[in-house]
Amino acid sequence: MQKLTETYLLWHGFSLQLPRLVRYNLGIKIDNLFTEILEIILTAKYAAKENKLSFIDKAAIKLDSLKFFLQILWQTKSLENKKYLQLSEALNEIGKIIGGWKKLF
Repeated sequence: MQKLTETYLLWHGFSLQLPRLVRYNLGIKIDNLFTEILEIILTAKYAAKENKLSFIDKAAIKLDSLKFFLQILWQTKSLENKKYLQLSEALNEIGKIIGGWKKLF
């Protein structure tokens, strides 16, 4: 949860520098995915043990979607290489954490 929060705050700073058209289209989509993942993980934290796996699976799917839209943002040259690399590395680390949780349940 902490790593995801840190990555969201990093994204938030970057999103303010996006071109206006991109910020209010793809930027909002990415922002929403971040907040949805945070909400799903928070819900999983309080869910019964037998229900946790379904929330973890949902978080993994949302994370993959987030990575996809972030890549599109980068491919359209709306996000600098350095910023994309920072976010991608953090999201890959979060993916490993979520994968580890899946193995526990």
